[in-house]
Amino acid sequence: MRRSSLRVRDDDEVNCGSGGGDTSFTGLRIASVFIIMVTSLFGALFPVLARRTVWLRTRIPTRVFDTAKYFGSGVIIATSLIHLLDPAIDELSSPCLDPAWQNYPYALGICLLSIFLIFTTELIAFRWGTAMLARIGLAHDAHGHGLASHAAHGPESNVATQAMVAKQQGSDGSLTHEKGGDVDSQHSIEQEHRPHYPHAHSDVEKHDGHHTHNSGEALGDSPSAQIIGVAVLEFGVLLHSVLIGLTLAVNDEFKVLFIVIIFHQMFEGLGVGSRLAYLRLPAKYNYVAILGGILFGITTPIGIAVGLGVRTTYNPDSATASIVSGILDAFSSGILLYTGLVELMAHEFLFNTDMLNGSNSKLAYALCCMVLGAGIMALLGRWA
Repeated sequence: MRRSSLRVRDDDEVNCGSGGGDTSFTGLRIASVFIIMVTSLFGALFPVLARRTVWLRTRIPTRVFDTAKYFGSGVIIATSLIHLLDPAIDELSSPCLDPAWQNYPYALGICLLSIFLIFTTELIAFRWGTAMLARIGLAHDAHGHGLASHAAHGPESNVATQAMVAKQQGSDGSLTHEKGGDVDSQHSIEQEHRPHYPHAHSDVEKHDGHHTHNSGEALGDSPSAQIIGVAVLEFGVLLHSVLIGLTLAVNDEFKVLFIVIIFHQMFEGLGVGSRLAYLRLPAKYNYVAILGGILFGITTPIGIAVGLGVRTTYNPDSATASIVSGILDAFSSGILLYTGLVELMAHEFLFNTDMLNGSNSKLAYALCCMVLGAGIMALLGRWA
């Protein structure tokens, strides 16, 4: 969260945050706990409840859910750069810190470390999961889209693709030829004339519960894998939300920051909630999406409450606060940047046959929604 951490006195000395935070507007600061809780919960829970409630799902067009999903992806990416990485750079290069902090771009280094830590953790988890699934005869889908036997990072050559398909058809008992069913034959003909993207998935197929090339449960489709993926996103966002609450509780530019954070939290909640809404979990895990939305909704209010409790001693302009918030912001920015570019943007556009085979207008609409989400959050960075 951007803040006015370096206020200048009349004698041109830098104020490094001696004393406590601002104590004005106490009543409004207390009210902000509940106001921001309502707006955050609305943004995070509305997409979840709308998809899980029959009454709402039948009355809200599918286009609304798609808009929220792509808009949310842009919000997450902009948050990582404008609302986390940029403030982290300011905080860890503050003249209030020891001169050693000026000798290296620590914020960028921490962000880089965070990206590789998340990637390595996910890689190890999937390799371990692959071994576990192999023992029980299930396939591993490196992208979590139900195409475990296909390349994860791009189209292969035609020869390799044909060999792979032929091998898979043989292992399935050559369903197209042996069963001789009209439906299967027609489906095979349609697939021959349809562009083939071995690295892609289809949202339609997943929603219908069918996968074109894999009848087993893939690792990425398992409840645990989906929960882990959302947990990574939540972790980065929740760290950010706590710092927002602490800053709002003690900042001397409270009124402007309060208004901006209301919209900030609602849009960010929409981004998180749209991802929670698309979790495909068994009925016994349905509470996970709702729990994730609630956690997001209460984290910033908790941060505000804590900030109000310690505002006589806590000052966001102090050297210690700058170091702690700078490190956490930089680490969170790496998490959200990796999640936004890899888990959200790449999966929804590069590895999605609905996008690759869909109309240009559909692709353009999705891109515009994502750019709009990123643009609005980037604009909010002007004030917060």
